[in-house]
Amino acid sequence: MATFTDFGTQGPYLGQMEMAFRRLAPAVPVVHLLADAPVFDPMASAYLLAALAQDTPPGTVLLSVVDPGVGGDRIPMVVKVDGRWLVGPDNGLFEPLIRRAVSVEAWEIVWRPERLSATFHGRDLFAPVAARLALGQGPDAAGLRPMMVPRRPHWPDDLGRVIYFDHYGNAWTGLRAAMVEGEHMEVAGHRLRKARTFGELAPGEAFWYENSSGLVEIAVNGGRADRLSGIESGAFVTI
Repeated sequence: MATFTDFGTQGPYLGQMEMAFRRLAPAVPVVHLLADAPVFDPMASAYLLAALAQDTPPGTVLLSVVDPGVGGDRIPMVVKVDGRWLVGPDNGLFEPLIRRAVSVEAWEIVWRPERLSATFHGRDLFAPVAARLALGQGPDAAGLRPMMVPRRPHWPDDLGRVIYFDHYGNAWTGLRAAMVEGEHMEVAGHRLRKARTFGELAPGEAFWYENSSGLVEIAVNGGRADRLSGIESGAFVTI
């Protein structure tokens, strides 16, 4: 099982959700794929999740919670895309994965625990369902009901925005590098050229490249892109 959340690693939330999972599936390994997804931003998180999920093997359960509408009218659901189980809210978080998949099925989570916090469905609802799926239980045993596959047709295939900053200050975008034509791009008034590796540039030079997850990433050789004027979360990227 892998988790993808905007919970952060400080505070109790990630640990509480993992405990709820392990209560039912103590022997199942848990990998925290990402705990600092774009906060309160399912759209930006969706393109990041799609890039990271491609390396997970078929059969993986991805417990994915970026859920600013928790307790509201969004649907708690499970989506199976190309053999991977996605557990989380129906708020667009799974749209790029659904769009790029060959096979897709969807279910609404109709099971409810005795204790269901209005503001922590990750722990009380999604984690127990993910545990049952990880143990090999089918949709019926996991408390699921078939539903139409939810879509966000107005969302772009790739998101031309800065969506994430890593530990080194590099700016990830929602653009798949394989879909980009051209060698230059502009972001926040900076014109950047493409390079394959950091070593191709002089120290302090900003550039863009295809990162290890296949996304367009903005970096500075020996420096931090997050310190360049205007390069911030949500900044638009123009090819």
